[in-house]
Amino acid sequence: MAVVTLFHAPGCHLCERARGRLEELRAELGFELCEVDISGNTALESAYREWLPVVELDGERLFTYYVHPEALRRRLAQSRA
Repeated sequence: MAVVTLFHAPGCHLCERARGRLEELRAELGFELCEVDISGNTALESAYREWLPVVELDGERLFTYYVHPEALRRRLAQSRA
């Protein structure tokens, strides 16, 4: 099963929007959703803070700021082929 990872931080309205969109898409597309709160982790803060939210598929960065449903559908279909 594909793993979609959402890097987020508390108080990030774009992160909340991305989480909601990913939950909807997970019901449709059947992937595992892993959420990573970057707050308090110096390495993660340095790597992700200015790009939040960050969405990765199986460790590869797909989106920053917004989730693009059609692009996620295509990438999941490619990864399953």
